[in-house]
Amino acid sequence: MSETVTSLDLSTTFLRLRSDVRVEPLPVGEDFWQKIAAGQLGTFRNEYLVTTHAFDANWPFWEMHPMGDEVVAVLSGKIEFVLETAAGDRHLRLDGPGRFLIVPKGTWHTAKIAEPCRLLFITAGEGTQHRPIDPAGASP
Repeated sequence: MSETVTSLDLSTTFLRLRSDVRVEPLPVGEDFWQKIAAGQLGTFRNEYLVTTHAFDANWPFWEMHPMGDEVVAVLSGKIEFVLETAAGDRHLRLDGPGRFLIVPKGTWHTAKIAEPCRLLFITAGEGTQHRPIDPAGASP
């Protein structure tokens, strides 16, 4: 069976790393996240989603992925991640392209922008939760 191989753009097409070890391109539109939340793209159990996003302001929320670890890699710019741990908040600065971190499953995290950046995410996104940032900047 022959398959068409083509060049894709991660800003307009995300990737689903399927549990059957296949890769499925997912076109991104304005309603992409609503479709994910509504289950219209199927379930993502034991699967990862590969995305990119640009940021020029601090995240207004904390985020947590209960189903698996998340890899965050810097493609451009600089960013500081804050991870909530039992020992207190841990600050990890990613100073430039190629720097990455692994956010452990179930860890609340947020980001502070040091310089406008573009990040690559490999996320076990099923069940992702968000909480607003406390105005005083405290953990959730």
